[in-house]
Amino acid sequence: QVQVVESGGGLVQPGGSLRLSCAASGIDFSIYAMGWYRQAPGKQRELVAAISPLGFTNYADSVKGRFTISRDNAKKTVYLQMSSLKPEDTAVYYCHAHGVSGSWGQGTQVTVSS
Repeated sequence: QVQVVESGGGLVQPGGSLRLSCAASGIDFSIYAMGWYRQAPGKQRELVAAISPLGFTNYADSVKGRFTISRDNAKKTVYLQMSSLKPEDTAVYYCHAHGVSGSWGQGTQVTVSS
């Protein structure tokens, strides 16, 4: 059974940092690209960052230079380091194994506010 669990969200002031983690189980983690997505109230879910099995990365323009995605295949975990956070980064953040049905977690709330 596939399971992904996101953690690390919280309330942070503008300009602050957070590190999100996503632990996956039930899949051969090392062969899948992983993505971090977010969904703000009233908006569609959007891709924030993705990382290939070999570590190649891509980012949404809105987060380039501020967010860094990484993975630890031994721990079956993908991370999202977020810096210089802005109020518009407020959303529920999800991770997902690309191409794996059912690999959406419950998400973790990130709120950027003073």
